[in-house]
Amino acid sequence: MKVLVPVKRVIDSNIKARVKSDQTGVDLANVKMSINPFCEIAVEEAVRLKEKGAASEVVAISIGPSQAQETIRNALAMGADRGVLLQTDADPEPLAVAKLLKKVIEDEKPDLVLMGKQAIDGDNNATGQMLAALLGWPQATFASKVEIEGNGKAKVTREVDGGLQTLELDLPAVVTADLRLNEPRYASLPNIMKAKKKPLDVKEAASLGVDIAPRLTVLKVTEPAKRQAGVKVESAAELVAKLKNEAGVL
Repeated sequence: MKVLVPVKRVIDSNIKARVKSDQTGVDLANVKMSINPFCEIAVEEAVRLKEKGAASEVVAISIGPSQAQETIRNALAMGADRGVLLQTDADPEPLAVAKLLKKVIEDEKPDLVLMGKQAIDGDNNATGQMLAALLGWPQATFASKVEIEGNGKAKVTREVDGGLQTLELDLPAVVTADLRLNEPRYASLPNIMKAKKKPLDVKEAASLGVDIAPRLTVLKVTEPAKRQAGVKVESAAELVAKLKNEAGVL
């Protein structure tokens, strides 16, 4: 079974994002970039499936500038077998990403697409669902447990508002990983060195014939308003009065 894992290059989750002075977007100059945390969880789960013998090959794919090769190498160091970079300087929207991935999937013919439920930069949570719709494949989102059965089916436990829901899917399928699916491993130094020798195919995204022109226009990007300091009250009656007269929530 071949597993395809899309990975995205984003601002490191430990870095505070800065807005450009002209408010046209987020400042990426001299900012540490890393693999999207949810994509990292998807890579870990794919590697675990391979270690269990349920998967035979794990392919990591990224869409972005040439620097995204580093993101793919991170996935290779975790245990992926090879990588594919669709190189573009544009920042494609979820639908464009799904269309590009569909083209690659038609060539690679994976049995499972395992991806993060969302990226921490755009927080769209849309690419996996759009990809499944374009492919006509079954999907399971927000997966907290993935089991591959020997009859060409996958059993996925997903988190819903009322608790947990278990789905059985016919493969091939699209599964998006939630935060509690696993704890990603740290890549060891020997594996980091081995990752440098693993194959990484670079293609121009434009060569796939997909229109990735943006459909949305960013008007302005601003930082969230700073939270005001709270106040202490002497009694419950004073609290109720403030909630009623000042906050207007009662």
